[in-house]
Amino acid sequence: MFTKVLIANRGEIAVRIIRACRELGVQTVAVYSEADRQALHVRHADEAYLLGPAPSRQSYLRGDKIIDIAKQTGAGAIHPGYGFLAERADFAEACLDAGLAFIGPKPSSIAAMGDKSVARSTVSSAGVPVVPGTEGKGALGDEELLALAPGIGFPLLVKATAGGGGKGMREVRSLGEMPSLIHAARREAEASFGDGGVYLEKLLEGVRHIEIQILADQFGNVIYLGERECSLQRRHQKLLEEAPSPFIGDDEDLRHRMGMLAVRASQAVEYVNAGTIEFLVDKDKNYYFLEMNTRLQVEHTITEMVTGVDIVKEQIRIARGRQMRYCQDDIHMNGWSLECRINAEDPFNNFLPSTGRISHILLPSGPGVRVDTGVYPGFEVSPYYDSLISKVIVWGETRAEAILRMRRSLEEYKIVGVRTNIPLHQNLVESTTIMAGRYDTRFIEERFSMQVAESIRDSQSEIAAIFATLVAHQQTRQAANIVQHAERDTSNWKWVSRWERMKR
Repeated sequence: MFTKVLIANRGEIAVRIIRACRELGVQTVAVYSEADRQALHVRHADEAYLLGPAPSRQSYLRGDKIIDIAKQTGAGAIHPGYGFLAERADFAEACLDAGLAFIGPKPSSIAAMGDKSVARSTVSSAGVPVVPGTEGKGALGDEELLALAPGIGFPLLVKATAGGGGKGMREVRSLGEMPSLIHAARREAEASFGDGGVYLEKLLEGVRHIEIQILADQFGNVIYLGERECSLQRRHQKLLEEAPSPFIGDDEDLRHRMGMLAVRASQAVEYVNAGTIEFLVDKDKNYYFLEMNTRLQVEHTITEMVTGVDIVKEQIRIARGRQMRYCQDDIHMNGWSLECRINAEDPFNNFLPSTGRISHILLPSGPGVRVDTGVYPGFEVSPYYDSLISKVIVWGETRAEAILRMRRSLEEYKIVGVRTNIPLHQNLVESTTIMAGRYDTRFIEERFSMQVAESIRDSQSEIAAIFATLVAHQQTRQAANIVQHAERDTSNWKWVSRWERMKR
């Protein structure tokens, strides 16, 4: 059983894992690039070691260096977090070959389900409906993809076979634009995951993106922890998530069917540890397998809030060879939770990344509020990595309470030095469409505008200011009136003036 863990990641997720380890009494080792020398995860860990230059291919994607550091420091396990090496079967295999526990699924499971095209083929063979695409055709070159595209039909998506988070993904509307988009997707996938493989998938429109969180131990026990609604996306990058899904609502039968399908899919590849099965669900509640993420998800936090299960701690316990503490009957979704991803980008300037030094930050707090962050005053936001700097997570007894709590939290969140997408989130949680839960994966890109939202917000602010002025004026007038109902019904000044006139 290991007593020290190396965290092969950075930012808020590295801090999150360090905190879980500390609560379990496990020592931690951080690794960092030259750009992250002063990062928060470096400060929080028991030990920290330099990997290399800022670019990820020379630092966080250097699995050989990471394993060497783990062995030198006496770490018994490696937690990959998400992104970087988290879904690389060869890295997981290398950890096991070096005598290190990999806090994640087995290499064979990552190979079967982590490769998106293979995963689609696997579940399709089991009779699970999938979105039309190039599943089961193996690694394809550019010419083969171009030949297969018309048969799938446009619009379609070029997607990276490794990784996730919208990296290595491009939307294609016509055959003419496809070659350049394939090249761009391969380049981004190679830079993000060290694997330039891509596949094709039909782009379904007007659907919801709903995912099921699963946990599995080494004794064959597999459970699902309810669903998360992840339809609010921009360029296939999730922005705001909630659990449970407002679309599924009280449909326990649909929730159970999707959950059991996720369990069966994971059992088919002898899955161990935490994972997520993603579905696309149409307006008639027909669902299609999208992919499986063989790692911890960014939005695991909202599942933790509504189920009370600490997923990261369970990952570590499972990797230690322990039996899972929960069975399916123990899992109940209590209340509602939302998560807003706070990114360093300018929502008023085409979401361009914002870099610079954070001079001031004030995080929201209070009942039902949680903030996972990797920044602090004086931290330098660099251009080398993902723009995510914090996650604001709230819980409420009802969805309405959770939305109101998120509004309050976003209003409290103050950050100076870089631009963030906080104004975007403020407008989202004030949208009547979102409050009604009537959105889909295309809502932000097709039916939401920051300019329109801001103009509505400004007009609402003006109306509120006018009412506030009227109320303040009325209260001031009332404060000037000291009325004793038993003696007179006017102010002292008027009463004195009347008395003086009577005495003339």
